[in-house]
Amino acid sequence: MGAHQLEHEQILPRAGWVEHNPLEIWERTSAVIGTVMNAHGLSASDLAALGVTNQRETAVVWNKRTGRPYYNAIVWQDTRTDQIAAALDRDGRGDVIRAKAGLPPATYFSAGKVQWILENVDGVREAAERGDAIFGTTDTWLLWHLTGGVDGGVHVTDVTNASRTMLMNLETLDWDDELLSFFGIPRAMLPEIRPSSDPNRFGVTRAGGPLGGEVPLTADLGDQHAAMVGQVCFAEGEAKNTYGTGNFMLLNTGTSIVRSESGLLTTVCYKFGDEPPVYALEGSIAVTGSAVQWLRDQLGIISGAAQSEALAAQVEDSGGVYFVPAFSGLFAPYWRSDARGVIVGLSRYNTNAHLARATLEAICYQSRDVTEAMATDSGVRLDVLKVDGGVTANRLCMQLQADILGVPVSRPVVAETTALGAAYAAGLAVGFWKNTDELRQNWNESERWQPTWSEERRAEGYAKWKKAVQRTLDWIEVD
Repeated sequence: MGAHQLEHEQILPRAGWVEHNPLEIWERTSAVIGTVMNAHGLSASDLAALGVTNQRETAVVWNKRTGRPYYNAIVWQDTRTDQIAAALDRDGRGDVIRAKAGLPPATYFSAGKVQWILENVDGVREAAERGDAIFGTTDTWLLWHLTGGVDGGVHVTDVTNASRTMLMNLETLDWDDELLSFFGIPRAMLPEIRPSSDPNRFGVTRAGGPLGGEVPLTADLGDQHAAMVGQVCFAEGEAKNTYGTGNFMLLNTGTSIVRSESGLLTTVCYKFGDEPPVYALEGSIAVTGSAVQWLRDQLGIISGAAQSEALAAQVEDSGGVYFVPAFSGLFAPYWRSDARGVIVGLSRYNTNAHLARATLEAICYQSRDVTEAMATDSGVRLDVLKVDGGVTANRLCMQLQADILGVPVSRPVVAETTALGAAYAAGLAVGFWKNTDELRQNWNESERWQPTWSEERRAEGYAKWKKAVQRTLDWIEVD
């Protein structure tokens, strides 16, 4: 297996704004593909199919004739659309969005970001009305480039990414005109919605691209949905938690659309070809791994993410410190854009090691918030939590997760399950794998952490965490 990765710039123009350069993302994607192909002596003819996975809600608007973005990509963490989201909830449109799209009106999702670009970037509204300005999440932007860009690139997405926009109807799996009207988005801007794994393929890569020839593009999934496939969570009631910049826990609810009463999202889990869509409940947490990056980049108390484990291990507990990293407000299950980060319980006794440990605990407590909400909505209590993503390399954090949840935590041999899931979905579409049973046989456990805390300690810690969360609320005035 070949792997390569490159960072791209995090652009922070002002408090609460988070942007990426779409051209840099395409450039880095091309470089990563080229490096892996060259390192393993591969050509396009060696590849059966290609799958794409991506951060889901990040919004790009570009000119289909020139290929130039009208504005930087507005990232899922960005909160500039808080007034748009608040207005939707005030006048009842939010209830329509919840019913049709399965999502609360929130800064997290794409539609408000597109509305902001249409209203604030000169010429985009006019270009959209002409049909020149088109929108896509990062998968759509990359698929367009991989299939030719201005020279015939396909403008497509899949049901999982579309289900994160506030614009797709969960029952019809199509863009909804009423939802589009709420944001003033012309339908012509939007990509065609396709299955996540598509035997009819999204398109083929072009000869001049980073793959150097034609390869069928047969899969496209948002990252958390790809991780569900990579973790082979194909049965109703199976769940996984992905630890990346944020945390994302999904519970497979089968072909039933389960409406959340507890602050979770109802989303499409995946759709394979002509088979019925499979749905999921999701708890999305904005800041987990990025809280560790904050210790490194903003506070300078660690030199790298791996050092957080060693520093946190210097102390036996957090010394009464709780850190709620609500840098972008609170996502599931609270959905409070007025919240901001707090560190509480400090005394003269505390050190940077206590803060590092409180940061790891914050990752785990936020995940517990979501598991409690899932149990309320679905009646399912986890027997084991499958985990993946970069933070799972932090063994102390995974032990804390088992302790705080009170259930075993299981990490697979291949922790980068988002890429694996995209590969699985691509291979299924062309018959490289026969069925999901064959994929299950590929899954193997690498490590398992058992809970060690007493019930009393677990309950006391969670009660104090809930108290700390209350301290974050009503910090920002949202009209």
